[in-house]
Amino acid sequence: MSFRWSLVIPVKTLVAAKTRLADATGPHRTRFAVAVASDTVAAALSCPAVARVIVVTADPAAAGPLAALGAEVVGDPDRGLNTALRTGAAHAAGVAPGDAVGALQADLPALRPAELATALDAAAEFDQAFVPDALDVGTTFYGVRPGLAFTPRFGGESRVKHLAGGAKELCVPGIDSVRRDVDTPDDLRAAIALGLGRHTAAVVAELWPGFRPPA
Repeated sequence: MSFRWSLVIPVKTLVAAKTRLADATGPHRTRFAVAVASDTVAAALSCPAVARVIVVTADPAAAGPLAALGAEVVGDPDRGLNTALRTGAAHAAGVAPGDAVGALQADLPALRPAELATALDAAAEFDQAFVPDALDVGTTFYGVRPGLAFTPRFGGESRVKHLAGGAKELCVPGIDSVRRDVDTPDDLRAAIALGLGRHTAAVVAELWPGFRPPA
């Protein structure tokens, strides 16, 4: 079974983004965060199963570049991550009520459209499902079938929260790029090993020649 998907991607106000990479990125932290989000959005839009990407953000520095890639931008009510996701999902339901709805983290700079398609195909088999992050602590994707309640539980140890909420954990091989979010220099090194998207690769190449970000 397969569906067309509306994917909601939340993007923080960039002054608050990637704080654990602040020492590594210095004054380029905002540019780095926009690049990472751009690669996530571009990969999602290139996935055949994805009908639209809805970015939820309150930051015009992110909204402009992501809209230029083809994302639909919705304002963030600034009441937390899950409220932002539900806002995007409500927009999706209004424009495409027959589509499945998913939440995708914005910090997946190595995301591959084919691997995302694999995850979405697996998610379509369940009423609600999620992909754990590479550390098996957080969540990088959560999705529901068309017409079902969208109840994301991101934040902190969200893997356990999604399991407790009845969502199916997707233990699918070959989706490493979907699981590899980037919060720390070690995460970035792992994403580099998978292969960065062009926006992030350009910033990394400029900041760290030889693609070796500092510890």
